[in-house]
Amino acid sequence: MENFKICLSLFLWAASCVATAETQNCKDCKSPTMPIADNSLILFYYTLTNDAGQVIESSVRGTPLAFLYAAGNIVPGLESAMRGKKAGDKLNVLVQAKEGYGMPNPALIQMVPKAVLQGLDKIEVGVEYRAQMPDGPMSVVITKVENDEVTVDGNHPLVGQTLHYAIEIVEVRDASPDELAHGHAHGAGGHQH
Repeated sequence: MENFKICLSLFLWAASCVATAETQNCKDCKSPTMPIADNSLILFYYTLTNDAGQVIESSVRGTPLAFLYAAGNIVPGLESAMRGKKAGDKLNVLVQAKEGYGMPNPALIQMVPKAVLQGLDKIEVGVEYRAQMPDGPMSVVITKVENDEVTVDGNHPLVGQTLHYAIEIVEVRDASPDELAHGHAHGAGGHQH
């Protein structure tokens, strides 16, 4: 009878954990073999390199990146390569420009008078500037300075490039209702409200 009570007690605890996970996305109740699918919250380490093998960015010595799968939070080519993977998986992903940051948009390259770049200490090639546009602020980089004219480029710095990712998936869990409502990860590696 004593063994029955212990078994019943364990069964009830497990059932409550499952119920909690379904209603509140209990982090302690995540499955270590849960595959990445829509509305999953993923934590992963990554190293991004270019075609020459130079490291552009890496999270390996820091906090893993957290993102909500299928919410458009990372480049499409990397996101699609992660579908179905699980915590512990390591993979190398080659992302072509069209599935990364896209191809350069000539409309985002403009010549402007130097006077437009108010507040800059230096006006030289490579300087990033936050420009006020009709649709809101936009980061641009000065690519050319000629007399009183400056060429600025609003394309992403990695536009047109093939991206090489080495990733290790650390955690996969169901996203919380708040994360789904906000469209991004919360907590460590995600957005802090």
